[in-house]
Amino acid sequence: MFIRKENRKAIHETLFKEGVLVAKKDYNQAEHEDVPATNLEVIKAMQSLTSKGFVKTQFSWAYYYYSLTPSGLDYLREELHLPAEIVPATHKKAVKPVSARSGRVGGGDGAYRPPRGDRGERDEYRRRDRDDGGKKEDGAPGEFRPRFAGVGRGAPRE
Repeated sequence: MFIRKENRKAIHETLFKEGVLVAKKDYNQAEHEDVPATNLEVIKAMQSLTSKGFVKTQFSWAYYYYSLTPSGLDYLREELHLPAEIVPATHKKAVKPVSARSGRVGGGDGAYRPPRGDRGERDEYRRRDRDDGGKKEDGAPGEFRPRFAGVGRGAPRE
């Protein structure tokens, strides 16, 4: 399929900038959501890059998901005449925000954790297990082997 140079360049620039691209499997869609080209042109351009090994394609629920491979990164960098310092958004490391509460970088996973001394019952429960040297006094003896004969599938009929 013939794709105009301006549209192909816009597709490749968007792919390089983001590192990924999504296209709905709708060949009659007039305009792609992210790229100033028709949806069919985007799908066919990505199909071409996939056949060359520059893009990895995943299809799920009527959407094509394209991700740039390392060889595709080199190819697009050369085609678009970009320096090595410019990388796609998916290859940039995320900067962790500084937490206002603790002043630490990262801010945690959002789960509430009480201060060390306020754990109450949980610490008592854990200490009880540690105090006996790792052995549990409750429970079945080591030689106990449960039998499940006559329960569930394959049970003898009476």
